[in-house]
Formats: sequence, C-alpha cells, structure tokens
Amino acid sequence: MSIVILGVDLGKNSCSIVGVDGSGAVVARRTMRRQTLIEYVGKLPQCVVAMEACCGAHHLGRLFATHGHEIRLMSPEYVRPYVKAQKNDDRDAEAIAEAASRPTMRFVDLKSSEQLDLQTLHRVRSRLVAERTGLINQARAILLERGVTFPAGRRKFEVGLEALLADDADAGLSARMRQLIGELRAEWKALDIRVEALNGEFVETARQDETMRRLTSIPGVGVLNATALVAAVGNGSGFDKARDLGAWLGLVPRQHSTGGKARLFGITKRGNKYLRTLLIHGARAALPSLSQSDTPIGRWLKAMIARGVHRNAIIVALANKLARIAWAILRKDERFERSYPVAA
Repeated sequence: MSIVILGVDLGKNSCSIVGVDGSGAVVARRTMRRQTLIEYVGKLPQCVVAMEACCGAHHLGRLFATHGHEIRLMSPEYVRPYVKAQKNDDRDAEAIAEAASRPTMRFVDLKSSEQLDLQTLHRVRSRLVAERTGLINQARAILLERGVTFPAGRRKFEVGLEALLADDADAGLSARMRQLIGELRAEWKALDIRVEALNGEFVETARQDETMRRLTSIPGVGVLNATALVAAVGNGSGFDKARDLGAWLGLVPRQHSTGGKARLFGITKRGNKYLRTLLIHGARAALPSLSQSDTPIGRWLKAMIARGVHRNAIIVALANKLARIAWAILRKDERFERSYPVAA
C-alpha cells in the first residue's frame, strides 16, 4: 500500500480519512479520533495530506508538516463538486483527496499561530461590539416605551443617558426602571473597556509588523483593517498574499466589455463579510477628508459627487478602491503613495 494523497475530513471528535495511490485508486479508508490521526499520519511515508480549510485544519497542517508531509488546504466550496451522491464523512474525505489531485485547484496557505491569534481577537471583538449594540438598542427601547427619546447615534445616546441617570427629577421612570437602566449602563461601560483593550492590542501589533505598517499608510485603512487583512492572508510571497486577499474579499479581476474598454468590477458577496464590513467602515470615515484632498483619489471622489452619485454608493466604491490598493501593496511589498495615479 503506497498512499500518495491522504484526504482528511475533519470532525469535532472523529475524522474520516481516505488514502489514494498514484492511479487515484482508494487504498485506505478509516475513521479515527484526532489523536489517533496525528499518530497515524506521523508514521506514514511522506505524502500529500489534503484537508478543507476549516476549524483546526491549520493547527493539524502545521503538525503534519513537521513530519515532512505536503499540506494542501482547500476552500470547502471547491471540494463540494467532487462529493458523490449520498453524502457522508467517507465520501467527503474521498472528495477532498480527489480535489487535491486537480492541477488547477486553488490551495490555502497555512496560517501561523500568530495569524490565528489575530483572527481570534477580531472574532472576540466582533462579538463584544454586537453585544454592546444589542444592549444599547434594548436600553433605547425600554426608555422609548416610557416616552424618553434621544437623538440617533451612540455617542449622543451615551451623553443623554448619563444626564438622565444624574438627574434626580422624575422623568416618568419608576425606581426599579432607573435601577435597571443604571445596570445596563454599567454593563455598557464594561463592554467599552473590553473593546478598547482589544483595540490597544491591535495598535501594538500593527506597530511591530512591517506589512501592517504599509497597509496603514492607505487612507481609510486603520489598525483594525490592517491586522484583519494580514491575519487573512497566508505566509507566502507577495503574490500569494495578494491572491489570498483577493479570495477573502471576493475581488473580481479586470473585465473587458465588447468595445474593448477595461472595466474594474467590485467586491462580490462571495468574499468575507467581516473584512468587507471593516473596509466599508474605513471608507466611510475617510470619505470627508479624501473628497477634499487634491489627490487622484480626491479628484475621483469629487467627480462622483458632482455627478450626484448616492453617498452610500460612493462609500462602497471607495471601499472597493481601498481593497484593490491593499491588494497591490501586498503584491508589490510597497507603501502607498498618495500622488500615485488611480484608475477611474
């Protein structure tokens, strides 16, 4: 038995493996627990170990690479067409092995533990922000039911709520409701402290990484965007990083119309929603200053504003532009030049 490609379908506790030889015939098919899988792969002669790029795959990939195996991680959507009817774990593993043998298959680079740590911090921060938003909305609804309203915006609501709690005058709230609103405000402050602590960690990380410093030179790309983008791409060359970023953001390459005029399409919804959200928030924050600057991007934004393009459409277009600039910076390992010509 000579296994050339080992397809591994990862599970929470047990994993299914399928080994194929040079002709593509299945020569091994087993189900085993994770620890048994690590010991099994460690005893195999050097081969290709293929997995879907899912939870735990990067950790196992680094372990298997120490034994000399070639690791091939693939997006689950690229494996799905190779799954035969009557889907189960064994056939998933067989599909993974078959997909890994295709010469045109796109593979995901292994991420380092530092990159995975950054992604984890971003996920924790995203959860805390969502909890804070839900808490604010609940507090607004409680007060609205009692006739107490505030202007839109988190900061305005925060100032108004502090004034309400500091005022001992009757605002139509019972003692129990005032106590409850005070507890919600205390919980809100605790979430603010935790979010700010994570923001501080991102700032320190961005200062120590040259790639992140290059990305933060782009207007509208702050430390949150830079750390999230670097955590998403692999550890390969500039070309590999740019390729990974394009896949994460769902960037559509240049297309050509029938008239031969090049058109630059936008970010698709096939990309990562979190990265897309960060880029749009960054574009929204940078739009006022960029639209007033005498730079290629500034003149491009002024032209859209003069044509009467809706503000939200301009923000998304700018986010698309920032994504492509980040792609180019990762591709060429250069810093952003404000005076560099920008494609319309």
